[in-house]
Amino acid sequence: MWPESRESFPKQFLDITCAGSTLLQQTYDRVSKIISKENIIITTNKNYVELVKAQLPDFDEQHILGEPVQRNTAPSLCWANHHITTHDPDARVLVIPSDQLIKNEEKFLKCIEDGLELVSREDVILTIGEKPVRPEPGYGYIQKGDINGLENVYHVKSFSEKPTRELAQMFIDSGEFYWNTGIFLGSNKTLREAFIKVLPPIMREYDKEFSPQDAQHEQDYIMQHFPSYPNMSIDEVVLELTENVYVMVCEFGWADVGSWHSLYECFSRGTKENIIFDSNIFADDSESNIVKIPKDKLAVINGLKDFIVIETDDVLLICKKEDSSALIKKYQNEIGIKYGGKYN
Repeated sequence: MWPESRESFPKQFLDITCAGSTLLQQTYDRVSKIISKENIIITTNKNYVELVKAQLPDFDEQHILGEPVQRNTAPSLCWANHHITTHDPDARVLVIPSDQLIKNEEKFLKCIEDGLELVSREDVILTIGEKPVRPEPGYGYIQKGDINGLENVYHVKSFSEKPTRELAQMFIDSGEFYWNTGIFLGSNKTLREAFIKVLPPIMREYDKEFSPQDAQHEQDYIMQHFPSYPNMSIDEVVLELTENVYVMVCEFGWADVGSWHSLYECFSRGTKENIIFDSNIFADDSESNIVKIPKDKLAVINGLKDFIVIETDDVLLICKKEDSSALIKKYQNEIGIKYGGKYN
């Protein structure tokens, strides 16, 4: 989502769709409707802790786990799992990214409530799959296997991460694949057993070092040891290596806001199929574009088709929309080499 999303202010802290609240705030408000606020934990990098506190001023900062370095989701959730174990070992756990869009909140909440009920009585890890509506190469995919006896719940046959557009189309045509939302549920005990099985050194160290009354020791220990943990995702460490993983197929209008192109696909089209976010635009002979510029400016666009036009205070991006995420990453790398970190 560059140039809006920057290393110092990433997309979860942005009102990327001009909805009046940031993606983090939307996620927090959504889950707090079914989970009490004292039972919500936010994992993030330590550099973003103050941003979390600023955007969620009433949130208990003791429930913010600030990691010293980025180590992907597996080490992050190991820490969260142990943190939960010391407070409520019998908890049911919902893991949800903070940078997603949900169109139908009522269906989403019903899906999560059904999932929580399922994991309370069965020893399973339950992923949430969204029925795909287009061949999106920027998403992960879950292949369903045999049904487990419950409506819309299947054993997971495989995970596939960011296929080509052609392969994604084959996935859709097969009828066996669903978008991997990154949302999953399980009892804390079930998740803990999976972590112990796959990452035993980390879990042994946690058990040895921490107690529920020793929050400062926990924080000090994490600051010292977290950088040595493997940089691995929860998918590759737990979900792909654990047998009792299932997928619940849902349709609540999910979108991973990972690129401007994927964001374009989420919204109903306006005039000439253009998506314009709270911007003053005069478009002539232009279609299928996504445009977002500062409110105090007017953009006149002529003859553009399938483009992204994004302007911030210091960067103007104009590029082709199709599979733009790879292009934008390329631009970021080259700009970083030429200008240092000024624009990243």
